Amino acid sequence: MAVKERVGIVVSDKMDKTVVVAVENRAPHPKYGKIVVKTRRYKAHDEENASHTGDRVRILETRPLSRTKRWIVAEILTTAVKA
Repeated sequence: MAVKERVGIVVSDKMDKTVVVAVENRAPHPKYGKIVVKTRRYKAHDEENASHTGDRVRILETRPLSRTKRWIVAEILTTAVKA
């Protein structure tokens, strides 16, 4: 079975070794056709605390690591611009 993977933006890095990743899904409305944006938030394990808020990351599904954490950060695609 293939491993699920998602690409999203880190919206919180306040926890130790955990980040919250928001993944957007854009799809047309079944009746009206307008593009609807739905956002799903996943908690992902980040062993080195390498990713920060605003980074674009790829996450992979894994075994349950805690009550709410079932994903790991596979790689950081782009980093946020530090202002």
